[in-house]
Amino acid sequence: MAATSAFDPQSVLNLDGYLEPFIPTIAHRHERFQKWKDTIDKYEGGYEKFTRGFDKMGFNVKESGEVVYREWAPNTTEAHLIGDFNQWNRLSHPLKKNDFGVWEITLPPKAPGVCAIPHDSKVKISMITPTGARIERIPAWIQRVTQDLTFSPAYEGRFWNPSTSERYQFKNPRPPQPRAIRIYEAHVGISTSEHRVGTYKEFTKDTLPRIHALGYNTIQLMAVMEHPYYASFGYQVTSFFAASSRYGTPEELRELVDTAHSMGITVLLDVVHSHACKNVLDGLNAFDGTDHQYFHEGSKGRHELWDSRLFNYGSHEVLRFLLSNLRFYMEEYQFDGFRFDGVTSMMYVHHGIGTGFSGGYPDYFGPGADEESIVYLMLANDAMHALYPSVITIAEDVSGMPLLCVPVSQGGIGFDYRLSMAIPDMWIKLLKHKTDDEWDMGNIVHTLTDRRHGEKSVAYAESHDQALVGDKTLAFWLMDKEMYTHMSDLTPMTPIIARGLSLHKMIRLLVHSLGGEGYLNFEGNEFGHPEWLDFPREGNNNSFQHARRQWNIVDDQILRYRYLNNFDAAINHLEEEHKWLSAPQAYVSLKHGGDKMVAYERSGLLFIFNFHPTKSFTDYRIGVDEAGEYHIILTSDEKKFGGFENVTCGGKFSTTPTEWNGRKNWLQIYIPSRTCLVLGK
Repeated sequence: MAATSAFDPQSVLNLDGYLEPFIPTIAHRHERFQKWKDTIDKYEGGYEKFTRGFDKMGFNVKESGEVVYREWAPNTTEAHLIGDFNQWNRLSHPLKKNDFGVWEITLPPKAPGVCAIPHDSKVKISMITPTGARIERIPAWIQRVTQDLTFSPAYEGRFWNPSTSERYQFKNPRPPQPRAIRIYEAHVGISTSEHRVGTYKEFTKDTLPRIHALGYNTIQLMAVMEHPYYASFGYQVTSFFAASSRYGTPEELRELVDTAHSMGITVLLDVVHSHACKNVLDGLNAFDGTDHQYFHEGSKGRHELWDSRLFNYGSHEVLRFLLSNLRFYMEEYQFDGFRFDGVTSMMYVHHGIGTGFSGGYPDYFGPGADEESIVYLMLANDAMHALYPSVITIAEDVSGMPLLCVPVSQGGIGFDYRLSMAIPDMWIKLLKHKTDDEWDMGNIVHTLTDRRHGEKSVAYAESHDQALVGDKTLAFWLMDKEMYTHMSDLTPMTPIIARGLSLHKMIRLLVHSLGGEGYLNFEGNEFGHPEWLDFPREGNNNSFQHARRQWNIVDDQILRYRYLNNFDAAINHLEEEHKWLSAPQAYVSLKHGGDKMVAYERSGLLFIFNFHPTKSFTDYRIGVDEAGEYHIILTSDEKKFGGFENVTCGGKFSTTPTEWNGRKNWLQIYIPSRTCLVLGK
């Protein structure tokens, strides 16, 4: 693979002239990145070979049935492979160590094409440390681990080698990279309405069709990498190459991804490379008996809030492990990209703990920045984009790091999108602390449009974070206990329910059309899922009550949840038709504090919102740049969306060629209280 061209500071300054004082820091980051890339090219055969560590490490089976097992454990003095296949004999299958600390053993086949290790049987590596202590671990590159909670919470490693007939064969090509991503953030385990853990099979059969019908073109799958504690939401990973067995088998996950592809849906993995579970027996911690094999030693290698271990991104073998981990999910499961979790924690030596980001550039380019971790993210993005040009990478970053979503070749960190994390925080604060007449339209619009020039953002009104125990969904903030008694069409439309339905729809359309170049919704929130999210744990008597999705309430044709569901689908399908997410940022012509009105144009459409709690406006004048006849193509007031039909689709409005609110023309509309309209030509 050709070396990356030299860094040109002008490419950075063209984006943001205020970065000029920090060009030396940006250039130094790029230089460190280039050194690593040159090393990989020179000694490892480039990204292509280096990121396929799984072809060498862990278990690899040849056509003959021969099994080769390799493990990096430099501190140990002896190593033996043990398992069901040899009755856990700690002496019968010794490994040999090379100069790089990698242990290896080759097991000849029992018969032609028959492995010495049976499929799905248990395995471990038993090692001796320099002090003479025996330690036993699950292989670091293992592709399947299982947990029997009746016996122990610790995982057991399994040799996954299904026969050709049992191995899932992909039938569908990857879909083309979406023009703009409309993401459905989902968790397989909670995707059942029953009080238990959902499965890959059920998600494929029951949830994928829902996502497709709603008009989402991308799924972001959470909690796939194996994690021992279900309530960690997948963010305390022990086995990085093992897809969680609590939902089913690797073959069933492959089928899920392939089925999504058959529907034209892109599938992203929520990848956790920001930290690792501190478990020793079934994790990477102290794998070879030391504190510093995969992680930094001492306090630098520990996250005080998450109680987890922090990777040493400056280690050659750790880079092999992590970059190969990304490649593995792209190759073996055909994922289409990644949402990187905890990017803020990675990019700063303080991990964002007790630190507010003012937006001042020294925050990003001073001593608080963790260059080693930033260079890893540059390598990860550069490698994946080089190997898979259609890959999508998204950064979960709250800090606002400049150049985060600029290609590495142009001095950036290389992500495609960042999550606009300030937007959901704003809505929760408004609903918690402000009455409707205190809402500041200017501040709302500023928060939705405050994004870095030339960098793409994914906007969202709420994600899984807002629904976690201790908080609640937007719908529940809006309607609270009345959701238990007044969400049926057979009950009166109370003021609280009317307000809740209206604002839920308006907030989502506003965020979708104004807030970014991508949009995200967390599973169930599209129909106003009540209450909150809480996984079974000791504190709630291991209850699944809030660790599931109540699909029954949106499927019930007398309940009002279906109205919100219908509106969510209408927004997505309208975006697919008019393509506003891939259009230039909206021009906001109106944000009126007293009238609680907002109006803007994007992608040839005119969006109008009346957030006033009591006032409807007749003949309200709205500026618009392009002259002509406009008609209503979407309104939240339609009956099928739980509205009152004071405004319906099809109403026509002609422009008057006089300047208004900085636009060349104006038109006059009727807009009821707490209603939004989309006008098109």
